[in-house]
Amino acid sequence: MTTNPMDPELVKQAIDFHGHWCPGLAIGVRAAQWALQQMGKAPDEEIVAVVETDMCGIDAIQALIGCTFGKGNLIYKDYGKNAFTFYRRRDGKSARLVFNRAAYGNTGSQLGSLHRKLLEEGLTPEEEKQWKESRAMASKLVMEADLNDLFEVKPAPESVPEKARILASLVCDACNEAVMETRTRRMHEKTLCIPCFEAMEKR
Repeated sequence: MTTNPMDPELVKQAIDFHGHWCPGLAIGVRAAQWALQQMGKAPDEEIVAVVETDMCGIDAIQALIGCTFGKGNLIYKDYGKNAFTFYRRRDGKSARLVFNRAAYGNTGSQLGSLHRKLLEEGLTPEEEKQWKESRAMASKLVMEADLNDLFEVKPAPESVPEKARILASLVCDACNEAVMETRTRRMHEKTLCIPCFEAMEKR
């Protein structure tokens, strides 16, 4: 049983933001709990989160810590890992949390096989019942685990990311829509947005 239980109001806040409860959100809630305990909440851009997956748990990071795409202090890297790096700008404190799948216990293998079958061919009513029960158990195990067992805490792989910059916009010569200058491409002496550039490449 965890020695550092999560505030139920914060759990509800994450569920309300995400829309449902699941093991992925539970992982994000516990990562957010660690960040809140070790670094505090993000006033403006004080706390930066670098996440390595686009899974459900990222919504907990946004809802509970205040790291968001809009403020530029939530950075997404498409690595497919349940890993979260947190930085505190004022003193450079940082750490990378990597989820320990052993926290699922025996539930993890059953949940994985049922999820694959769900995607590939669908589940029988009995299997769907087992899948839902496995998800509930996995979420429970994540929430009850001690944070020290749930995550491996490693040094941050990089220094504190730079603050988000406000950049100039240019107009795409093909679609006439405004686009951030750093996202434009040049082709045949034209300034293009990425979709128009890719469309012209295919011609």
